[in-house]
Amino acid sequence: MRNILWSGIVVLGFAAAGLPAASGQADDVAETIEAIRAAVERFTDVNVALAEGYIPDPSGECVKAGGHGLPPELGHMGIHYMRPDLLGITATEPRVDGTGTHTDFMEPAILLYEPQADGSMVLVGVENLVFARAWQEAGHSEPPSFLGRTWDYMADDPAIPGDQAHGFEPHYDQHVWFRTNPSGNLEPFNPAVSCDLRSA
Repeated sequence: MRNILWSGIVVLGFAAAGLPAASGQADDVAETIEAIRAAVERFTDVNVALAEGYIPDPSGECVKAGGHGLPPELGHMGIHYMRPDLLGITATEPRVDGTGTHTDFMEPAILLYEPQADGSMVLVGVENLVFARAWQEAGHSEPPSFLGRTWDYMADDPAIPGDQAHGFEPHYDQHVWFRTNPSGNLEPFNPAVSCDLRSA
């Protein structure tokens, strides 16, 4: 397992493109991702997501690694649509905080969309996020994990440019990409996702 420090964020992952090394485990990852994709297929229509309580990130940001003090080659995340109830949001100022400890990827707290030039949105992945303090207060002594991978720990470092925690209090998050990610389908950023198609 590798442990890389990117501009104040410790990112834990696996050497083999973010996936467990054994081929059997890699097959399990692929099958699980396909099951998650099927479970959320209705959200390919962003209007269905809105009807079921997801809201677009109020900042309107399409997240790029380079915009948060990280190497641009890591790629982009896209636009986040979130379920405030699953995240347990309790505050939005000065940073987003909450009580959420939701980890069910069949009902993810966050949907990831790639904006298109015509204004439409393409669902490219999902994410779950738990607030570090809430997770610990719930009695967990270890970070959450998914398919053998420890979730990423995100905390802003005021000493470097950008906001590495995207305006949130310290938290753990885990992305699951439906669009093949050259870095690994469980890594936080995806070089195959672009914010640059977004219409002006």
